[in-house]
Amino acid sequence: MPTNIWWVHIATHSDTCPAITEDGTLYFGTWDGKLWALTRAGATKWIFQADLEIKSSPAVGLDGTIYFGCRDRSLYALATNGRKKWRFRTGAWVDSSPALATDGTIYFGSWDKKFYALNPNGSQKWVFPTSGEIVSSAAIGADGVIYFGSHDKRFYALDAEGKKKWDYLTSGPIVSSPALNKNDCVYFTSVDGFLYALNLDGTLRWRLRTGGMTESSPVIGPDGSIYVGVNDFLWRVSSDGQKKWQRTGDAEIQASPLVFADGSVCFVPRSGLLLTLDPMAENLTLQWTYYLYGNDYASFTVDADGTIYIASRDHTGCFCAVDTRQPLAKTSWPKFRANGRNTGNISDAAR
Repeated sequence: MPTNIWWVHIATHSDTCPAITEDGTLYFGTWDGKLWALTRAGATKWIFQADLEIKSSPAVGLDGTIYFGCRDRSLYALATNGRKKWRFRTGAWVDSSPALATDGTIYFGSWDKKFYALNPNGSQKWVFPTSGEIVSSAAIGADGVIYFGSHDKRFYALDAEGKKKWDYLTSGPIVSSPALNKNDCVYFTSVDGFLYALNLDGTLRWRLRTGGMTESSPVIGPDGSIYVGVNDFLWRVSSDGQKKWQRTGDAEIQASPLVFADGSVCFVPRSGLLLTLDPMAENLTLQWTYYLYGNDYASFTVDADGTIYIASRDHTGCFCAVDTRQPLAKTSWPKFRANGRNTGNISDAAR
């Protein structure tokens, strides 16, 4: 059974997925506009105060720069000491989590219906308009192509210069974020109640009717299975689009699941009960559970030693470390934003 290692009182709740660096520094945002930096031992390094709520999950560049969006209509870049490097203003909330290209370009969408590319110094590289708000966080392929969804019901693929390669029209807004299956295909969900698999040329490989309406984004297991929250259930779907099973979470699942190195999958419904199971077991027996006293949209990350980091509603809001002794699976997309630094870049998945 997992054990709590430590918790830090944050006095509010967090809907962000923490980012973690090689030195063990943890970054996460909160609903009172703070971006926290903690050590692996739970000590506070610094706190940066933005102007409004933070739902965007932070991403960390190779030079240690921390990027995150905020509902004060801005994307921020912070130095490793917590000092603001720059602030880029948009026309509306930035709930989309930034994706970081290999050349340092930062990609993100905004509620102003635009998708932005910024240079590492904070200057605008290009902007791509859509017909709907953008909360989906982009995924970057090995060839530099950027994939994201919009409230305009379309899923987009752009090249690194901001030119549209293709788009795919669904029947509902796209509010979750895509997962890349190596250089093979991309998975995403739509509010139209389908899970989609598109080939990287934009053609449909398959779609599966789920009826799902949440923001839970798909992740990929060692055998190629796709895991995603579908309303109150976790679904396992084979790589050819066949539903294998569903497991109730007893409450709505908005957060994305996470796959461990041994192939087990962990997920958390809004009730706050972390659930981990062996996906190959006939009766889907739970391996362990851990209660967080409530969760909304916050996905979680895991350290190389198997420590999970996640926000909890316990003690009127805290951030905790839970020992599981299981590191992250080495797949192309085992968690929300693909890797510990939350870059959303498939080239960083193994780092």
